[in-house]
Amino acid sequence: MTTTAAGGRYKWTVVGLLWFVCLFNYADRQAIFSVFPLLKAEMHLSDVQLGYIASSFMWVYAAAAPFAGMVGDRFRRKHVILGGLIFWSLITVATALSTRYWHLLVFRALEGLGEAFYFPASMSLISAWHGKETRSRAMSWHQSSVYAGTITGGAVAGYLAQLYGWRLGFYVFGSAGVLLGLVLLVLLKEPETAAPREETFRFSGAWLDVFRNPMAVALMAVFICANFVAMVFLTWLPSYLTRTFHMSLTMAGFSATAYLQAASVLGVLTGGMVADGWVRKDRRGRMWTQAVGLFAGVPFLLLTGWTFSVTVFVFATMGFGFFKGMYDANIWASLHDVVPPQRRATAVGVMNSIGWLGGGVAPVAMASASGVWGMGVCLSATSAVYAMAGLLLVLGASRWMMRKAFH
Repeated sequence: MTTTAAGGRYKWTVVGLLWFVCLFNYADRQAIFSVFPLLKAEMHLSDVQLGYIASSFMWVYAAAAPFAGMVGDRFRRKHVILGGLIFWSLITVATALSTRYWHLLVFRALEGLGEAFYFPASMSLISAWHGKETRSRAMSWHQSSVYAGTITGGAVAGYLAQLYGWRLGFYVFGSAGVLLGLVLLVLLKEPETAAPREETFRFSGAWLDVFRNPMAVALMAVFICANFVAMVFLTWLPSYLTRTFHMSLTMAGFSATAYLQAASVLGVLTGGMVADGWVRKDRRGRMWTQAVGLFAGVPFLLLTGWTFSVTVFVFATMGFGFFKGMYDANIWASLHDVVPPQRRATAVGVMNSIGWLGGGVAPVAMASASGVWGMGVCLSATSAVYAMAGLLLVLGASRWMMRKAFH
């Protein structure tokens, strides 16, 4: 009896349950960006110092991700997921207690540590429940929670900060996350049959198995580029809208996330359906779908920083968001096509680590570069990064895609 056949409706229930965990994963990390103006005023911080607050999360997240991936392959994924959720939610509550700059750095770093354990274990769990026929759709539905969480974190944190101060949002999100973790201890289940765990698990061997695969390495390099662009927008768009269009904290927090992320939901669902159909005809179908998203997003990225019209800006961010979603829908599904089931959590952990090392550079690089060329020019310049990622993906899929994909 296979896991996908035995799962029935519950395999989609798993996606739904993890959807809410991922929503808090992204709401908790996004909330702080909407309150940057208040933190800057209260603690007398520069843009570069604010950039380091964002990067402290990403660098610790990246450092912990390879270890988190191997933990996901070695131990019960349910416990890894929920342990991480409860830990990072408690840290989110603790962030509200910050009174100094170094407090924010420490708590953001610890939040990165907790959140690093989520994606490797959750993507492995979804792959255990879903075979090649439904994997892209399952992961694309799950990926939609990334955008919902980003909107929720940005908009709610900005709204609560404007009315009650920046701390309340962190109390709300953290407390709700702990409650969700306790509920899912009962509701979330592992499949009855899954990829076998090794009796003797060697960390070095697991890493080497991943890095020996050139297509997996190519996918990781593309992810670095895509994540760099994403973190530029997630970190600095609320501040950019406040400075350029003189929006309130609430409006900036909403506008910086809602239009882009809502369009990404449509893009990710489209990308999942297209990829599941394309991969039946061509083993590289998921990767071709991602390449379409990257190349099509280039002109919209170019437009975002050049316009001084709110209407045109919204159009540009929605276009970028839709095609970003097509790429995002298959980040993990493409990777799982080229690595064996017993290495999937490890591969996601390694890819997350490498991708977020690139993403961790983005907030500080943007703060430094915008002081010279302006933030609008720097936003537009990210289009070149997307174009480079698309070329690399096409080259990799053409040269190194394995003849046999894993199911």
